[in-house]
Amino acid sequence: MIKSDYLIIGSGIAGLSLALKAAGKGSVVLITKRKLFDSNTGKAQGGVACVTDKSDSFEAHIQDTVVAGAGLCNRKMVERMVREAPARINELIKMGVKFTKKNYSDSEFELGLEGGHSKRRILHAGDMTGNEIERALIENINKRGNVVIYEDHTAIDLIVDDKNTCRGAYVLKNGSNEIEIFEAKITALACGGAGKSYLYTSNPDVATGDGIAMAYRAGADIANMEMVQFHPTCLFNPDAKSFLISEAVRGEGGILKLKNGEPFMEKYHPSKELAPRDVVARAIESELKTRGDNFVYLDITFKGRDFLIKRFPNIYATCLGYGIDISKDMIPVIPAAHFFCGGAAIDERGRTSIKNLYALGETACSGVHGANRLASNSLLEGLVYAHRVFEDSQQFLSRKFHNYDASDQIKKMQSRSSESTAFVQDWSEVRRLTWNYLGIARSNERILKASKRIDMLKEEIEQHFWNSPVTVDRIEVRNINAVAEMIARCAMLRKESRGLHYNTDYPFTLPEAKDTVIRKEVNS
Repeated sequence: MIKSDYLIIGSGIAGLSLALKAAGKGSVVLITKRKLFDSNTGKAQGGVACVTDKSDSFEAHIQDTVVAGAGLCNRKMVERMVREAPARINELIKMGVKFTKKNYSDSEFELGLEGGHSKRRILHAGDMTGNEIERALIENINKRGNVVIYEDHTAIDLIVDDKNTCRGAYVLKNGSNEIEIFEAKITALACGGAGKSYLYTSNPDVATGDGIAMAYRAGADIANMEMVQFHPTCLFNPDAKSFLISEAVRGEGGILKLKNGEPFMEKYHPSKELAPRDVVARAIESELKTRGDNFVYLDITFKGRDFLIKRFPNIYATCLGYGIDISKDMIPVIPAAHFFCGGAAIDERGRTSIKNLYALGETACSGVHGANRLASNSLLEGLVYAHRVFEDSQQFLSRKFHNYDASDQIKKMQSRSSESTAFVQDWSEVRRLTWNYLGIARSNERILKASKRIDMLKEEIEQHFWNSPVTVDRIEVRNINAVAEMIARCAMLRKESRGLHYNTDYPFTLPEAKDTVIRKEVNS
């Protein structure tokens, strides 16, 4: 048994930021199922939204966020996040994050513009902002030396006692049959998103919804899982795995075009390419279905080679590697699952409905994104809620450990009798189900079909999970099916179309916006 004051699961911006703050107050253990750098944060291209320019205002950022959220945002949470942003950004800068300046000798930051924003307010590091933030956070953690890091460790399930108090987690040491108990006074789920539960996604392989699935199985409240954001522009290429073409490309004037070179966004929204992501993704899908095409083009060629290399060095180089010179060639793109606005329901302090269990970042549903996340608010949310969790959790550090007897559960997990390869088929089927039936446009019939098949798969997956040696693959398949189950359950509850959830049987938006909140069903 490994004991600590804090157990943090996940190594993106939320988990690392919390670990750095918590290390000054107590013992910290951070586990991550691959390496520290493997997270959605490390792949984030666009940047962090924050009011820094004199022509901008907190009210404008708040209003842009609320409008994008289609009436479902918790305005109080949005206001707090936006107003706390400058303090959190200054912390990053002090840690050594190098945001792009207007020029090398200038102290003024170059601000990007993205869909849904009324002002340029996106702080960025070229087109590799997440990578730069991860680098700085990891460097600072390594300097401190008092955060104990367990790489290649995968959380299986949370340990929750009969008083609905989280005591830690069961964790697999990858590549072995060794299951360990990590006990902690405070457990924080910062496991990132669940894009890999869909067939096409901008997310890296680690994004299998582990934190949301564990919270769900433990009985926590889950909210708004039907609100899945599909990024409109993922590179369409059989050899390009999950490569995103940043929203910032459209912010700099990129135009979406059909295969014949005809622009089409003006038919769907007055802001055209800078409309909210749900609008752009549905517009692209509509054109693809109407014309039978596999992709549309994003054209930024008019900007010129020098500008593109400076502003989008990673996108330019990556596309060039696939034979696309974006200064001369249009970029083939397709929508892909990108971000979950729903997750484990939390309050303003980051608390879930389970005692001593916090959730933050994309694992959580904080209310700031509502029915559609405003571009570049996600990294900001991770920073803000890491600080909130740190401030609130300190009151529990004086709590004493009371050993929790989990020996029977450990024996059950380790006494696997047979091998099974069925999870390979299950993995593929779950991802196709979500894409085909719980994708950009849904219907009652599609949701019901998905739900029935997900329930059948759940029985098969649980049987394989408990009767075969535990592996990372089996844990992840179990988790993505749980994510699919939550999406379907929440989608069935929402009898309207709002933001990211579009149901052809309910094409209208109801006057009153309500969250869809679910819990694990009894005996499920």
